Amino acid sequence: MIRLSINGKTHNVEVDPNTPLLWVIREQVGLTGTKYGCGIAQCGACTVHIDGAAVRSCSFPVSAAAGKRITTIEGLAQGKNLHKVQQAWLEHDVPQCGYCQSGMIMAVAALLKEKPKPTDADIDAAITNICRCGTFQQVREAIHAAANANAKA
Repeated sequence: MIRLSINGKTHNVEVDPNTPLLWVIREQVGLTGTKYGCGIAQCGACTVHIDGAAVRSCSFPVSAAAGKRITTIEGLAQGKNLHKVQQAWLEHDVPQCGYCQSGMIMAVAALLKEKPKPTDADIDAAITNICRCGTFQQVREAIHAAANANAKA
């Protein structure tokens, strides 16, 4: 039995310790906002936060997440108040097909926590998530908007 803290709730799961965290989140816990994309930690669709850091959950063994604070896209907002990145995403019309969006939002939220006013070079280095729709310009605009909203808060 592995004990996980996901979005502030405790979940006990009985799985092989090497099972990727992504599958436990989706199949055992039932939170489906975190997406499967490539399975090799390249695309970023599966990004979650573990103790505040962006982690690609498709290649992260569930045993390594035990005892850590896991946040998925479902836990990013505070009640009915969207996270500033989620709000910026809407205001800048980032989503197209939407498949990569939860992972991208999680990666950006972690970046802004680490670097509240990232430069374009910081964004290029940290946000390596893949968007097949090609919304990278809107993503950059939304990141800067969220950073400015963080500066005002």
